[in-house]
Amino acid sequence: MILNDLSRHEADLCFALADPKRVDIIHTLEKHPYNVNELTLELGIPQPMTSRHLKILRERGLVQSTRHGVSVTYALSDPRVLQALELLSEISK
Repeated sequence: MILNDLSRHEADLCFALADPKRVDIIHTLEKHPYNVNELTLELGIPQPMTSRHLKILRERGLVQSTRHGVSVTYALSDPRVLQALELLSEISK
């Protein structure tokens, strides 16, 4: 990957992590996979907003989705994203 592409990819990842609700989703998915309705109840945010945040996280490769009939379950694609969030938190102290 050339530098410009790498920078764009990193910026996309930062965008995905720039919203507190998306970070909440990532921390919630640390426990176990959830479907949209479960995440909506767990986080107390409207279902359309949950779906929109999940779409952004999925498009950036941070979560993966698995279809089970009519339900879609979301899980972390790579648990190291939690380490990255921890590192960002430590850097900003």
